[in-house]
Amino acid sequence: MAADNPRAKVEGLEEKVHVWPYLVRLEFLCAIFVTVGLTVWSIIIDAPLEEAANPTKTPNPSKAPWYFLGLQDILVYFDPWFAGVVAPVLIIVGLMLIPYLDMNPKGNGYYTYHERKVAIWVYAFGFLVLWIALIIMGVFLRGPGWNLFMPWQYWDPHKVVALVSVDLPYAFGVRTYNMAMLFGGVVVGGYFAIGTAAYFFLERKAIKSVGFLRMFIKVQLYLIMVGIVIKIVLRLGFNIKYIMVTPWFNI
Repeated sequence: MAADNPRAKVEGLEEKVHVWPYLVRLEFLCAIFVTVGLTVWSIIIDAPLEEAANPTKTPNPSKAPWYFLGLQDILVYFDPWFAGVVAPVLIIVGLMLIPYLDMNPKGNGYYTYHERKVAIWVYAFGFLVLWIALIIMGVFLRGPGWNLFMPWQYWDPHKVVALVSVDLPYAFGVRTYNMAMLFGGVVVGGYFAIGTAAYFFLERKAIKSVGFLRMFIKVQLYLIMVGIVIKIVLRLGFNIKYIMVTPWFNI
């Protein structure tokens, strides 16, 4: 960790500190404070336990554990093959690729916003928007029938929502099956093509240091992350179910 030391600047050297005891001591103190806070919280607040499971009465709604509610909520906006298979695989593979895609020369030991702007923004978007926000929605806003309820609304188990979902080609007046498939393919392909071209144009200087393949994989992962949010907005705001419809799969 570099410090603004006049002597270090004169000598052309960076002043560094050892992991032990400086970093380990700070982490140990943080762990103690978190442990004490969780202990006090668990003592003064009762766990939200419900009655014993009744095999003759199915809960409405049936919710997964809170840490899986993000994936369960994605099932509303995507087909099971994507929400249950493709999305988790992309998350795991994307995390595994980080050491190979991140070519920042200051990647080791530098965690400040000034040094790691892109990494912090990508992490914040993926964790807070694509994970925590969906968990909060599943825990507090998904009521009976998996309907959306605002915090001030009563969870009416008899609520019926007449949701008329349409595919994007149908919303634009495309009725024939082949044309709808072509229209959806153009939209999906254009999204990735334009997004890739724009990113390569904005970061054209970084291609030399990062490499074309690394840059291309990073861009595709970014576009998929943003595309999930776009699809959620289209579903909630415009009742758009599918972008591309084919005889084999739907996107």
